[in-house]
Amino acid sequence: MADLPRIAVTIGDPCGIGPEVVVKALATPELLNSLNVVLVGSAEVIAATAKQLQSPFRIVRITTLDEAIYDHGTLPVLDIIDFDTSTVLPGRLSVESGRASVEWVLQAGRLAISNEVDAIATAPINKEAARLAGYTEVGHMELLQTLSGAPKVATMLVSGKLRVVHLTTHKSLSEACKAVTQEHVLEKIVLTHDAFVSWGFEGPRVGVAALNPHASDGGLIGSEEACEIEPACVRARELGINATGPVPADIVFHQAIMGDYDVVLAMYHDQGHIPIKVYGFEESVSVNLGLPFVRTSVDHGTAFDIAGKGVAIPTSMVEAVLLAGKLASGKGLG
Repeated sequence: MADLPRIAVTIGDPCGIGPEVVVKALATPELLNSLNVVLVGSAEVIAATAKQLQSPFRIVRITTLDEAIYDHGTLPVLDIIDFDTSTVLPGRLSVESGRASVEWVLQAGRLAISNEVDAIATAPINKEAARLAGYTEVGHMELLQTLSGAPKVATMLVSGKLRVVHLTTHKSLSEACKAVTQEHVLEKIVLTHDAFVSWGFEGPRVGVAALNPHASDGGLIGSEEACEIEPACVRARELGINATGPVPADIVFHQAIMGDYDVVLAMYHDQGHIPIKVYGFEESVSVNLGLPFVRTSVDHGTAFDIAGKGVAIPTSMVEAVLLAGKLASGKGLG
């Protein structure tokens, strides 16, 4: 198994469903047979989770990657951050868990930057817990962008053949609308195009969503299409990029599902998240564009309401780890 991609999987906030979906996901035969996985987190938390789930895995705490043993019955856990497991109460906010979950993400990022792992896949952290722990950047992408010094990044959601990149993510709707500028839209089109080319797409087709209903009906319901989005698409085409838009948001995602586009650029968080979640909620995965390494993630939160109950569905975690392996192996999104 020495030639298989090595994927670092962070366990997320221990008070949420992260440890559970990680343990369940790693029992998937397809995943076990195609990747070498090392967990980044608390071996004690993972051992307790495996026991609760009656998982047969042998949990091994390691302090360096050289100690990792990859076989179907063992889960190596890189555990080098002090963490008080007595603070773990399923479904409850914990400052200690918030701190640890962020530090595990940063640790995995450093491993990827130093090429000690081929990619990272992340279970969910809780932004409120992270903020209570003193972190001002509480999103995975923002943390890893700062850590790596990546100049431009974007979030893409994937569910089957539907792929959606977001112009903005965690902004209020009023702030997101202000971000719809010609330069910003063009920047994200270029970033998306370059990522898809690196994944083996020849002339990737980028559908660019409109901001306003009906793509503004010729300016009757807004000016962003004529003043910002359409000029950005024109400039993109001048650069040789196959960009189409602005396309009304009530049709562009259907067109992508039908095969007209390889990817859609959405203008704000919910515009892109809703079609992905409706099309394939459990299978959806998050991928970061622009980082100097592959990072994928589940497309759900810590789900405190079901934490510790053993009922969490691991499908998104499975898909995130498998996709990390595909991208790290140069197999693309297929």
